[in-house]
Amino acid sequence: MAASIMSNVFFTKFPKRTCTRKTLAGIRKLSAGNSYINTQPKCLQTKSGQLCRSNHLVRCSGIYNHRNQFSTETAQSEDYHSIISDREKSSGPGTKNEFQAETRMLLDIVAKSLYSEREVFIRELISNANDGLERLRYQLVTGIIGADTGAPLEIHMAVDKERKMLTIQDTGIGMTKEEMIENLGTIAKSGSKGFLKELQDKDVAAATSIIGQFGVGFYSAFMVADKVDVYSLSHKAGSRGFLWTSDGCGTYEIAEAEGVQRGTKIVVHLKSDALEFADDEKVNNIIKKYSNFVGAPIFFNGRRANQMEALWMTDAKNVTDSMHEDFYRFISKAYDRPRYWLHYKADAPVNIRSVFYVPESKPTTFDMSREGQTGISLYSRKVLIKDQTDQILPKWMRFIKGVVDSEDIPLNLSRELLQNSALISKLRIVLSNRLMRFFQEQAKKDPAKYQLFFKDFGLFFREGIIMTGDQGEKEDIAKLLRFESSAKPAGEMVSLEDYSSRMTAGQRDIFYLSAPSRELAETSPYFEAVRTKDIEVLYCYEPYDELVLMQLRQFDKKNVTSVEKQMVDEKEDNMAASDDVDSLPKTDADSLCKWMKTTLGNKAKDVKITRRLSNHPCVVTVAEMGAARHFVRTAFQGIPEDQRYSILQPTLEINPSHPLIKKICTMRTSDANLATLVTEQLFDNAMVAAGLIEDPRVMVKRLNEVLTLALEKH
Repeated sequence: MAASIMSNVFFTKFPKRTCTRKTLAGIRKLSAGNSYINTQPKCLQTKSGQLCRSNHLVRCSGIYNHRNQFSTETAQSEDYHSIISDREKSSGPGTKNEFQAETRMLLDIVAKSLYSEREVFIRELISNANDGLERLRYQLVTGIIGADTGAPLEIHMAVDKERKMLTIQDTGIGMTKEEMIENLGTIAKSGSKGFLKELQDKDVAAATSIIGQFGVGFYSAFMVADKVDVYSLSHKAGSRGFLWTSDGCGTYEIAEAEGVQRGTKIVVHLKSDALEFADDEKVNNIIKKYSNFVGAPIFFNGRRANQMEALWMTDAKNVTDSMHEDFYRFISKAYDRPRYWLHYKADAPVNIRSVFYVPESKPTTFDMSREGQTGISLYSRKVLIKDQTDQILPKWMRFIKGVVDSEDIPLNLSRELLQNSALISKLRIVLSNRLMRFFQEQAKKDPAKYQLFFKDFGLFFREGIIMTGDQGEKEDIAKLLRFESSAKPAGEMVSLEDYSSRMTAGQRDIFYLSAPSRELAETSPYFEAVRTKDIEVLYCYEPYDELVLMQLRQFDKKNVTSVEKQMVDEKEDNMAASDDVDSLPKTDADSLCKWMKTTLGNKAKDVKITRRLSNHPCVVTVAEMGAARHFVRTAFQGIPEDQRYSILQPTLEINPSHPLIKKICTMRTSDANLATLVTEQLFDNAMVAAGLIEDPRVMVKRLNEVLTLALEKH
């Protein structure tokens, strides 16, 4: 009687009532397996083990532990469901077969080195089981076979620590003896692959639901198995059950079996170093990681394991905001909400089903690092291929979380790594372009919200411009940048497209100015030099903004130019204006320039007159000011001062109308010492304003001397 119950308890649905501690007191263990029977005298036991006088049957899992202590949890609940049993057994002599020599070699490769993680064997076995279900479903829908009166299309899994076993069973199409030899006895011979070939010109929808295409996934079980048993019963009328057994060492055995249900059951006898795969929590986590979105229901130890819906496969109009929020938290393992999401699908040029999210929370320093992991998971027909893949989106988009599913993705045999192909590049381009277009749409739809987003994530866009070598891609990313402008009030951001649309006729340059703040930008001598020309200037408050625009070079066939560079390139009459009564005479101005050049020595490449200034006494110009500033910040440490100036070669341009310049002109003869100190100080002031002196403390001593000499007059 005990044996009878053992053979049936695992495929029985259990009544609604639960067990009390008193009822549990009569449970005793029957075998090394997870089967227990209530021996309380009042129980009425049946052959099927379905009923007792107290209207419940108890299964031991989680109730009677190895310390003979009873759990307060109920043994079964109304949602318990399992078809796995121990009733299958060989019923006749087996025939031993050998793999071919090359097959044995490939089997060794698959079992030992093809996969990077041993846990993926569970994914492969689930995928194979799902394929068997889909093949049967297709034949039922198309009428190839009659109405199905068997078990529902499901996948069941169970583990047994004591017996060191992992079992997976499906109710799918099953295999005949000949099909077992063909599909299991020949490596890289996949029933799924053959089925796809048959359907190629018939039914695209059915073909795309088949996951396995490689014929080696089954053999991944030998990474963790000493022996693998496969029981299978074909769906074909009159079929007999068979048992396929192999230790993966080059031979396999096939024998008739009895007690086999329709479909396929695989029993993995675990190696001593793979007992972790008999742990409930471990296996359950693996199922959720790789196969949580498989279409067929998966039951693990009698409980539904894959509860989440593959949201990216659902029609976008049927997905609510709350569904997006829940799914985002699931895939990102975060607790915030997504501020943006994009549900995108396409059939050409590449089949794509995807969903993308932008986190509400600001990126951390680790997120900013290029060493940080990407947030995109790659699926193929709802089966996880690679978590946090970095080949689907460019590195600068690593702040985006989401899922990409494509049946067209070319994978290698292990279904883990993407092949380097033109198709992957095309997929990458399609997705990145769609995301950039999405951000542009959001910027137009809600500028205020986008401005906050850019404040938090704009650094990634800047990185994209610097790191990509394609000018077209640079300009596409540049459409997402935002800057304050001299033409707009403080706090209002504009895009390069906005700037371009306001350019006056004949203007061929987009001008920008680097400064720590708007106040410093608007009081800068460089801004003063272009203010009278009524030219709009973009303000770059961050040092990397200037570097980004230097790398961009052009936008919409217009040059992106710094105001300082414009001053260098623009031709100017250095003669002092003859009709300016407040300006130094030409002879005095020329003489002063020579004296100042002699005073500054090698610090200044040249000293000349400029008429572009009105409020500032002088300004420094360098051929490539932005590059010079970047060089000062990154490479000036340890370089002697005289070498620094020879590298920069700054030109000092003086305003002959400014009181300080006129005073120096007269003081160079009356008080040469003070005139020299003031000249050097003005030059250093101009260098600081240009951002070419990293540490202004070097001027403190001279400033004190100037103040001392100035106060001696009073």
